[in-house]
Amino acid sequence: MTEDQFDSQLADCAIETEAFLATHLATLDAPERLLAAMAHGALDGGKRLRPFLVRLSASLFAVPHEKSLAVGVALEMIHCYSLVHDDLPDMDNDELRRGKPTVWKAFDPALAILAGDALLTEAFALLSDRRTHPDPAIRAELVLILAHAAGPAGMVGGQVLDIEGETSPLDEDAIFTMQAKKTGALIRAGVEMGAVLGDASPAQRSGLTRFGTVAGLAFQIADDILDVTATSHTLGKTAGKDVAQNKSTIVARKGLDAARQVLDGAVADGIDALRPFGPGADPLRALIRHFAARQS
Repeated sequence: MTEDQFDSQLADCAIETEAFLATHLATLDAPERLLAAMAHGALDGGKRLRPFLVRLSASLFAVPHEKSLAVGVALEMIHCYSLVHDDLPDMDNDELRRGKPTVWKAFDPALAILAGDALLTEAFALLSDRRTHPDPAIRAELVLILAHAAGPAGMVGGQVLDIEGETSPLDEDAIFTMQAKKTGALIRAGVEMGAVLGDASPAQRSGLTRFGTVAGLAFQIADDILDVTATSHTLGKTAGKDVAQNKSTIVARKGLDAARQVLDGAVADGIDALRPFGPGADPLRALIRHFAARQS
């Protein structure tokens, strides 16, 4: 797969995700100001990498893009809610996200909390809708995967460990555990949900879960590196926040060279996990390389 082909597929997924999200939000029966805050946090920005993971994983099993779109959007809504809440004054206290004011800055902290809550709960409403998948057992499994990844055993638990690491520095193993929950859980969930849509065998699902785990690691390590090497303009969010907030990261603990070695190892492990899927997994191989090489 060429870089141009990968970029084209990613752009197509982003456009379709944005359109679905905008249409879906417009159908909700909610106060106008709440809808505006939800839209501010969910639309007009982001590469939509997590919906792309769902799409590529499902595509391995010949699931048409339109059949995985709603699942990818539900995952993206969880991701967007997490960003809205991460940026709050009592969390990371950030004023810039995706090149524009964060939701709490554009509106107010109380509405930002509620907008994040609304995106979170609406994600599960979308997953449980029969239009997302006709089989209730499949819908229930998708809900379970996403709830586990987003909740106390996943992203939320990882966020708590991240906050605790600001005052009690984490050792290397604890950093990896924290990052696997905080960032990796949703990335792994995207791959798993695509496998569920494709009725993957246990062996196939295991291989994709392994890929999702190391893809999440690659994404987070690259993010940590960018925080100390990129500018706020390039990132579309405030650079240097990890150092300013005394975050526990591999970069902080072992330095940039060691972090880059971890990143290279994660990419190699991810590519190896996809070996049983042959050339059909080339887009996923390209994606984990994109995670490592991205500049924002």
